[in-house]
Amino acid sequence: MTNYSREDLSWTSDLKEAFGGDVELQDEQGSAVRMELEAEFKVGEQRYAVLRKPGAAEGEHELYHVSPSPEGDISITTIEDDDEWEDISELYDECTLPEEL
Repeated sequence: MTNYSREDLSWTSDLKEAFGGDVELQDEQGSAVRMELEAEFKVGEQRYAVLRKPGAAEGEHELYHVSPSPEGDISITTIEDDDEWEDISELYDECTLPEEL
């Protein structure tokens, strides 16, 4: 397991600038699913998006990879590696919770 800290994360805004507060993804059946953009950031060279289904409770979010193409397009894909998902989820939670005094 990789240990990340708050210093490893930098906030980004590529998706927000490109799409506003909502993005549209395709589910496994090819249907469009609207997701709310909660946050986006990068750790090292890898970019991530935190998306939430409309109406989902606070803290019920999903993490995705964000990859810009050389042509300027942006793709959003599922994080397949369970360890990476867990590490990044814990880092995001740590960075969005207030620091202890």
